[in-house]
Amino acid sequence: MFVKMCSGSAAEAADTKKPMSRTLALAVCSAAIGGTFQYGYNISIINSPTTYIEDFINSSCVERWGTALETTQLTFVWTFIVSAFSLGGFFGALLGGPMAVRLGRKSSLLLNNSFLVIGAVLALTCRLAKSFEVLILARFLVGINSGVSMNVQHMYVVESAPKHHRGAVVFISAVFTAFGIFLGQIVGLSVLLGTEPHWHYLLASNALPGLIQLVTLPWFPESPRYLLIDRSDKEACMNALRSLNNGEVPVSEMDEMLQEQEQLKCAALNSGPETSALTMWSLFWNCDLRPQLIVIVVAGSTVMLCGIDAIYFYSLYIFSQAGIPSEKIEFVTIGTGACELLASLFSILLVDRLGRRALLIGGYSLMTIFLIVLTVALTLETKHVPGMPYVSMVCVFAFIIFFGLGPAGVTCLLPAEIFDQVARPAAGMICGSLYWICLFLVGMVFPFMIHTLDSFCFLPFMVVCLLTAIFFCLFLPETKGKTLAEITAVFGKKAEKGLKK
Repeated sequence: MFVKMCSGSAAEAADTKKPMSRTLALAVCSAAIGGTFQYGYNISIINSPTTYIEDFINSSCVERWGTALETTQLTFVWTFIVSAFSLGGFFGALLGGPMAVRLGRKSSLLLNNSFLVIGAVLALTCRLAKSFEVLILARFLVGINSGVSMNVQHMYVVESAPKHHRGAVVFISAVFTAFGIFLGQIVGLSVLLGTEPHWHYLLASNALPGLIQLVTLPWFPESPRYLLIDRSDKEACMNALRSLNNGEVPVSEMDEMLQEQEQLKCAALNSGPETSALTMWSLFWNCDLRPQLIVIVVAGSTVMLCGIDAIYFYSLYIFSQAGIPSEKIEFVTIGTGACELLASLFSILLVDRLGRRALLIGGYSLMTIFLIVLTVALTLETKHVPGMPYVSMVCVFAFIIFFGLGPAGVTCLLPAEIFDQVARPAAGMICGSLYWICLFLVGMVFPFMIHTLDSFCFLPFMVVCLLTAIFFCLFLPETKGKTLAEITAVFGKKAEKGLKK
């Protein structure tokens, strides 16, 4: 027994020292270009052609009914076009779990591009059809694509990577989100596709990353964990591991998967029916997984309720108040996307050094501080205190940087890392659904918050960030470098302490 333990530890130490293989890195990039990249890109490209789309809506109404919409009606239709993406994402998050279980992770990602291609065709032809309803449907389908991919992609990359690389591969996915936002800001410039004659080409340009994924992803293997545990195909699992690890089968990874498979078989014998993926409702009623469930509910909600999209929205006003000419603001705004991209790149170096818990707590704590300073600066700005617009600009960039360093990447990692193979799809559905619901709510409510709270409009987000930092400090254990069994045991100890209290 002692010899076996020592040999296992030695094998694990040897595996940990190995760098990420080129095949694994390319597989992660291929999954991300049609996944998190699409989310960032589609969030970004809708901003620059706002005026042109509103003109298109009015011209469609004039041709159809002989009169233009009133201002409030136009605002409602425009808001619905923007929100259709979030609603589609919500349904996509619910669809992603069953797809991942029935079709597999890789096949689900490939099939998911059908929603994107149809949406791109509709966006391209909406002007020809003279129908803003076609544009609403296009954004809804693109939202479904993003909802499915953001759920399934994280399952695929986490299940494909050795445990010492899991943090890095998920943060690579977060880098692609930031890269999508950044590239969308660039492509949407008025000197490129952000013009009246070309805005429909801008909205349809999301088909190109989807086509790249369709061409590249088939060359990479399915998730090894899915092949072994869901399909009971050990040989295919080992072939996938060899492909992803330079021709070798990592001993520690194979042992961990076999251990999880054995635990699930024992659970099936004890409970009676054959082990199958949990549904969302069965996960809600599972007392053993309640601590993990609470963590992802909080994480999935607060990553949008923290105010990151509100900051992006309000940055235009802050930049204009700082005296930046209106024709130059779109170029300065690119700096916000560049900040999140650079922060996400840097976070890859930090996630397996500092750990997930430290990045989440530190990120939300510093975001709280900068929201307080931003609120003070905006209040003093109304009293014409000199220099405050520049303080506000610094706070905007700092908030985006610390969001990119922590919450942007770690939140996506949690459902895939703290749940087993049976519960992981349902956990991703719950986390993803909350993510999209909160994105929808912030998009609908924040414009009214600006009018009601004025310079204090960021205070609700500050409270959310502060409470989130406290929650993770109290209830989230560190998961860096731990197996699923070790993570589950830590959560179990925390639950026992809570019951004793």
